[in-house]
Amino acid sequence: MSRTFLPRSRRLAPAVAVAAAATLVLAGCSSSSGGKKAEDADSGVSAGKATTPRMTIAMVTHAPSGDTFWDTIRKGAEVAAAKDNVKLIYSNDETAADQANLVQNAIDQKVDGIAVTLAKPDAMKDVVAKAVKAGIPVVGFNAGMSDWQKQGLLSFFGQDEAISGEALGTKLNSTGAKHALCVIQVQGAINLEQRCAGVEKGFEGKTDKLYVNGADMPSVKSTITAKLKQDSSIDQVVTLGAPIALTAAQSVDETGSKAKIATFDLNKELIAAIKDGSIEFAVDQQPYLQGYLAVDSLWLYKNNGNYSGGGEAPILTGPAFVDKTNVETIGTFAAKGTR
Repeated sequence: MSRTFLPRSRRLAPAVAVAAAATLVLAGCSSSSGGKKAEDADSGVSAGKATTPRMTIAMVTHAPSGDTFWDTIRKGAEVAAAKDNVKLIYSNDETAADQANLVQNAIDQKVDGIAVTLAKPDAMKDVVAKAVKAGIPVVGFNAGMSDWQKQGLLSFFGQDEAISGEALGTKLNSTGAKHALCVIQVQGAINLEQRCAGVEKGFEGKTDKLYVNGADMPSVKSTITAKLKQDSSIDQVVTLGAPIALTAAQSVDETGSKAKIATFDLNKELIAAIKDGSIEFAVDQQPYLQGYLAVDSLWLYKNNGNYSGGGEAPILTGPAFVDKTNVETIGTFAAKGTR
C-alpha cells in the first residue's frame, strides 16, 4: 500500500491533526457561499450524519469477556460508526491466535477498513500484513504503540504505556509508599508489561510483579490475598484494570492489609471507589476516545485521504489522573458509560 506524505515541515502535529479532523467532520465548511455549501453536501464531508456511501469496518480486539473497559471502547466506536454511515463489525478474543483468526475473517469479508489492537504484536504480524497486502487500510489502538509503524498501520490511538506507568510510579513517591505490588492480569501482554516496567522506573521504592488470571476473578482475589498475607511489607497495590482494582480492594479488606490501591483505567464502580477512598486514584487513557477515533480515522482516510498523526506519530489519548480532586466531574461522564 503506497502513501504520499507532505514534507516533514508541512505536516500537522498529532494534536493539530486530530483537531483538524474533528473540525472537518463536526463543523463542515464555514463559507457562506451557497455554491460552496452545495459542493460540501455533494461530497458527503459535512456536519451531522455522513452521506457518503456505506462502508464496513471491522474492529478486532484482545478484550476478555466481561471487562467493562472494552464496553466503553465499543461504545465510542459505535457512535462514530452511526455518524459516519459505517457498518461496524466488532469481535474480540484474548487469545492471540484466535484474535488473528478474527482479523483473517475480516479480510475474507473484504471489509473497507480494520481497527485492531496489538497486545501481542508478534502473533498479529502475519495477518496484519495480509490485510495491508489486500489493500485494506488498518489502524491500531489501545495496544501496540511500539509496533504499529513496523506493521504498516496508518495510525495509532492510545497512550504510551511506559510513560503512563512511569507517571504513576512517580506519583506514588508523594504518597509515602515503600513497597509496591504490580498485578498483571494477562501474562505476555506487552502493554501491561510496559505499564509495570514504567511503574518500577518511576517509583523510588521496591516494586514486585504478580501474575493473575484476569478471566477468573475468584482466582485473582485468592492470588492477591495470598500475596498480601505472605508479605506484610507491601503497602501499595497497583492494578492494570478497574475490575482487578476492585477485586484487590476485597483482598485488602479480607487480609487487614494497610496497602493502598492505585490503578489504570476506569468504570462506574471504580468512580465510586475513588469517592469512598478505597481506591486512591486511576490513570485514565480515555477508551471511548480510542474507539471513536479508530473508526472515524478510517472513514476520513477513505473519504478524504487523511492520516491522523501524518502516519508518523501516534495520537495520544492519555494518561490523565482521576482522583478525589476531579472524580465528581469525571463521574458524570462515567455514569453514561463514556469514561
